[in-house]
Amino acid sequence: MNRACAALAATLCLLFASGAAADQPVPWQLDLQQPVTPIMHEIKWFSHYTLWFIVPITLFVLVLLIWVVLRYRASANPVPSRTSHNTTIEVVWTLGPVLILLFLAIPSFNLLNAQLTMPENPDVTVKATATQWLWSYEYEGLQTPVGFDSYMLQDKDRAGAGKEDRARYPRLLAVDNELVLPVNKTVRMLVTAAPTDVIHAFAMPAFGVKIDAVPGRLNETWFRAEKEGLYYGQCSELCGKDHAFMPIAIRVVSDAQYQAWLGAAGSDLPAANRQLMAATDQPARAVDVASK
Repeated sequence: MNRACAALAATLCLLFASGAAADQPVPWQLDLQQPVTPIMHEIKWFSHYTLWFIVPITLFVLVLLIWVVLRYRASANPVPSRTSHNTTIEVVWTLGPVLILLFLAIPSFNLLNAQLTMPENPDVTVKATATQWLWSYEYEGLQTPVGFDSYMLQDKDRAGAGKEDRARYPRLLAVDNELVLPVNKTVRMLVTAAPTDVIHAFAMPAFGVKIDAVPGRLNETWFRAEKEGLYYGQCSELCGKDHAFMPIAIRVVSDAQYQAWLGAAGSDLPAANRQLMAATDQPARAVDVASK
């Protein structure tokens, strides 16, 4: 009995642990990914809000089409109506869409304003440079420079990287070097592409971030992750034959873990990553407990 309770408790820890959750696409996903930034919370709310307009309008148009087909088919209406004007109907189909668009425009503009208004004095500034087909990251404003390339993780390299858990490090989304950022800190992202490259796009669905990476142009966006874990995105602009193999992975950790990683990453990035993985990959420990 005690062993069964222990296994159940370990399973619940795996299912509901929030400290090391990873957000990624799932099979048959119908909704957006779970929001972990203030902007993404607003995006998800707006997505659900628009459904209160989209669903009734769709059903109304469907019913109207069925009614027109049945009521005005040739057999039921052999003499077509010659009506060419109806003031009431024209007023309704003019004012109705205007009111609907007004109810959609106000929260939409508020959301756009929140996305495009850069917070003052961000805690972290990172430059992301896109190249066919990888992402390069540089942490700005540090005494000891920290920068690295991030490639999609190959299956043959999983064992050496300690990333054999495909649930946590999924195929085609996991990378060799994740972008490490602190939780509950404002992050300013500078996004561009190599001067001789093509247009890419930096997209992180759980953060509500999607911004073009254009050669010769520096775009910027921001986010503040509210929950630790691993989060996955991808290049979202068709950029060539390996466009599908250009993932983005962000590891959000506590501020103390971030500072420790940052201090070690400048001199030995692989060692800093291994140490951080040992401290943050909590599900592996839960599995060990359950097996005992």
